[in-house]
Amino acid sequence: MRRDEIAAGLAEVDARITEACHAVGRDRGEVTLIAVTKTRPAEDVRILAELGVCDVGENRDQEAAPKARELAGIPLTWHFVGQLQTNKVRSVVGYADVIQSVDRLRLVEAISREAVRQGRRVGCLLQVALDDDPGRGGARAADLLALADEVALADGLWLGGVMAVAPLGEDPAAAFARLRELATRVQEQHPRATMVSAGMSGDLAQAIAYGATHVRVGTALLGRRKSFVR
Repeated sequence: MRRDEIAAGLAEVDARITEACHAVGRDRGEVTLIAVTKTRPAEDVRILAELGVCDVGENRDQEAAPKARELAGIPLTWHFVGQLQTNKVRSVVGYADVIQSVDRLRLVEAISREAVRQGRRVGCLLQVALDDDPGRGGARAADLLALADEVALADGLWLGGVMAVAPLGEDPAAAFARLRELATRVQEQHPRATMVSAGMSGDLAQAIAYGATHVRVGTALLGRRKSFVR
């Protein structure tokens, strides 16, 4: 039964988060689990909500938008975690409570305009590039503080903090240590920007050790991905 599978995955992931927090003297309540539900049907999200997981992450608008419409009656917090092109901003702003992949001024301006048009306030996390791979998105560290200022000043937006993906082939602990330094710099200028979204199924313990407040977990929670069927 799918509910049993998801409940078992959730129990395992929660135990891993609890253990990682305990190892570094953090309280379990400091870390929010975001269930990454890409390629998964709306019913999986519904089950997660029944099990108490109300933060949902999606990275493709063409999958996320219909799910969000179908589940509109459930109190969920939708996080858009994929790279976002400006031509998708109108749709994403319609359902996303937090956009975690804000990495350039043009995108800030587009999200702000659309948030104002739709009468919404959208949270923004600054995606930080921890490597030199342009295909993975993210702002350069040197541009981060200026981008933070732009989000903080933009109408319809609120600055939540930072997000990053550990580079492939690198010790994730070292990458998350760099992210923590950058998050601290942002917080010095914007004290309310306390969110640090880092860590996925394979490296959530290292992310928690270096201050992650949100971990984005898909595979460990829901199993191997399947092709998405509407």
